[in-house]
Amino acid sequence: MKKIIYIIAVTAMFVVSCSEDFINIQPITTVDVKAVYKTDKDYQGAILGCYKSLADQYQNFWIFGDLRADDSEAEAYKGNIFDYVNNFTLDNTGDVLNSSWRNYYVLIARTNALLQYIESADINVVKNKELYIGEAKFLRAVAYFDLVRIFGDVPAITKVILEADSYQAKRTKVATIYSDIIIPDLLDAEIKLPQSYAATDIGRATKGAAKAMLGRVYLTQKDFGKTEAKLKEVTLMGYSLLSNFKDLFDYSKNEHHSEYIFDVEYEEKAGSGSNYTHNFLPRISAALATYGVLGQGGDSNGPSKDLMAQFTATDKRKEISFATGYNNLQGVYISFLNDVVYSYTKKYITPTAIQDNSKANWKLIRYADVLLMYAEALNENNKTNEALDVLNLVRTRAGIPILAGLNKDETREKIYFERRLELCFEGHRWFDLVRTGRALQVCAPLGMQAHMTLFPIPLAQIQVINNNEVLPQNPGYQ
Repeated sequence: MKKIIYIIAVTAMFVVSCSEDFINIQPITTVDVKAVYKTDKDYQGAILGCYKSLADQYQNFWIFGDLRADDSEAEAYKGNIFDYVNNFTLDNTGDVLNSSWRNYYVLIARTNALLQYIESADINVVKNKELYIGEAKFLRAVAYFDLVRIFGDVPAITKVILEADSYQAKRTKVATIYSDIIIPDLLDAEIKLPQSYAATDIGRATKGAAKAMLGRVYLTQKDFGKTEAKLKEVTLMGYSLLSNFKDLFDYSKNEHHSEYIFDVEYEEKAGSGSNYTHNFLPRISAALATYGVLGQGGDSNGPSKDLMAQFTATDKRKEISFATGYNNLQGVYISFLNDVVYSYTKKYITPTAIQDNSKANWKLIRYADVLLMYAEALNENNKTNEALDVLNLVRTRAGIPILAGLNKDETREKIYFERRLELCFEGHRWFDLVRTGRALQVCAPLGMQAHMTLFPIPLAQIQVINNNEVLPQNPGYQ
């Protein structure tokens, strides 16, 4: 076999085979790829490897989606990567940049390999061929969507490539990646994916997930007509808001409920859990003990004082979105009295026995998000009364007054505000600010400069390519 790389000129690409719970990863140089990809089970193992890559990357996604913006703070730590992201002093040497770039291209390489080799597979042997294609394209679209939102133009690779070719993989314009990869992949995925799965496969990508993500893509492109049409389809698929907002974050209950559309899935077992519970709780042993969490807190992703001040006393989301103290084991409330650590979000708390091995999922997209995007599109399409009706579904569940009689501009601001409260600490705030053109206005007081709507290309990647015509740095970070 010729050597194939998984990431722009870094290391050999990996293919995957299925084990009982995890994916065994072997370098391409020791495996004949065509020998690996034969049966339906082989391809099932390959697609599970793709999901594993997504889970690996989403351990850090909050750093981009939440910590970068105004609602989240690195309260306790100064002079580290969290602080640099938070105060807009991050340069191109940040480890999180290189690891994220690498993780996304691992995912892309795995989906590319699966899609290439499954093309000639006999449907009588690989009975779930269309399903695996749909899942791979959904996951590849998610990877590229995140990459262009984080880094802007990136190399567009849609097939297994040779090492020599990887050094010539130039950055592709964002618009081309949308038109040639992200949108076509999601359109094909929504055709091939099922509306639901049997119990043993719940958690895999569905038709509704593809449609909802496609709506988010159209909204990001400001194509409000297509956004409205696509998200209307999602509203007719049987999804509904849970009656109790707190149940969304009660991990003792079924996470695959009526509001669930697609999560990045984690299990409480070694190697497959998330780090959110530990990362987001305070570094106070008594607080962790109260919640049945063994290990050490991370004091990360702390709610800002400005965000907390936006919740009214009657807002039912307030209690679970943040806290400024805790009840100790004797039931006595202990308030944070210092300015170093003064808050934490409760959205990811679940009893956890092993450090960074929580069963708390990451909600990539849920129905309330769809409704708010749909309301935004309706309003931009001059259907403001309809938009208010949809917006009020979310507000009613939150226990706050419904809105009526607003004009288009007023409604737009109310939808933006509702997204801020409803979806805080779920990775949306930064990307919402950027796509709506408000990032600099909101974040300039925190240190943001105009070029910082994008993150820098990792220095390690630039050094590997060592060709400014192939992989130049983003403006402002040279």
